[in-house]
Amino acid sequence: MGERVDLTTERPASGQEPIAHILLTHGASQPMSSRFFETLVPMLLERGIAVTRFEFAYMQKIRETGKRRPPPKIETMFPELREAVAKLRGEIGAEAKLLIGGKSMGGRIASMMADEFLEAGQINGLVCLGYPFHPPKKPESLRTAHLADLKTPTLICQGERDPFGGREDVAGYDLSDAIGLHWVDDGDHDFGPRGRSGFTRKGNIEAVAAAMGAFAEGV
Repeated sequence: MGERVDLTTERPASGQEPIAHILLTHGASQPMSSRFFETLVPMLLERGIAVTRFEFAYMQKIRETGKRRPPPKIETMFPELREAVAKLRGEIGAEAKLLIGGKSMGGRIASMMADEFLEAGQINGLVCLGYPFHPPKKPESLRTAHLADLKTPTLICQGERDPFGGREDVAGYDLSDAIGLHWVDDGDHDFGPRGRSGFTRKGNIEAVAAAMGAFAEGV
């Protein structure tokens, strides 16, 4: 099955063994070539993290046809991620450190499957970039039930003003002790700050890459 999965891996230029590998997937509406990932990935490579970008089949179809479509139901994408994790683990070997995660929806899917992978010895940690704790303007519709008992070491990088769950919202959630939070200064869902804040999107993403590097070292 795994041979059907299309994985694109970028390795640090130093020629040294990566400190970790990370399998990243995308949000609901943006591909792996989005400006967000084009900014973040080189910063991770500079920190010695090998990055494998993975797109779900529906996003690949959008690329082929040029026609936008909503993602399928979350659970229907689980088999694709299972194949991707199994294939990458097979490529990097049993001893290499492997993290999974992604942007928004991609991070949510990874978080829903992380303990399955951890228990099978396939991954070492999870990184969520802009976790969609709830739909915008619907704070009562929480997507946090599985996060209360999560066992996988986890880093969530979240914009302080994220409409899917900002700093004030998240403070009241029941989250597992395995989850650490990195707050992005004045950041929105893509970590962009307001112009008057004194912060920049690139600077915020640089800080996220640094947090991911520290997490990868310590997990």
